[in-house]
Amino acid sequence: MTRLLTLFVLMIGVSAPAIADVWKWVDATGKTHFVDTMTPIYTWTDAGGKRHYSDTPGHEDAVSVELVWHSGGTLGDLEGSEGEDADDDYAYPGETAEERAEREAADAYYCKRATEIFESYVNAPRLYRTNDAGEREYLSEQDAVATIAETKARMTEICR
Repeated sequence: MTRLLTLFVLMIGVSAPAIADVWKWVDATGKTHFVDTMTPIYTWTDAGGKRHYSDTPGHEDAVSVELVWHSGGTLGDLEGSEGEDADDDYAYPGETAEERAEREAADAYYCKRATEIFESYVNAPRLYRTNDAGEREYLSEQDAVATIAETKARMTEICR
């Protein structure tokens, strides 16, 4: 019985489709690249101003780029993609043109809203939080600076 169960589990594992992930990263010029591996990518600028990319830190100034999960699937699943050299004009696998337009409109809305919030924090004379009693509790200068930095980081993340 145990052999039969083991054989059954192995057959299911072998017949399951391969599942992969696609990751994206943005180079120094703002161009988006897609990769299907989590292998670190390092970048540095040489003395002549030329930008280099490698899977090994081949220079003392090399820094690792941030790989961001893009989608499940393969590089070939990306509509209009040309592997690692695809630009920002992409769709998720199986996404219709209407779904893509809705997603892009939502992304633009959230970016605009995050930018408005950040700008309101920067332009406010003092930042405060409202406590449970509905009263304002003004933030210290240090807390205000930290809140603005967090808001800017979040805005940058949303507006990619």
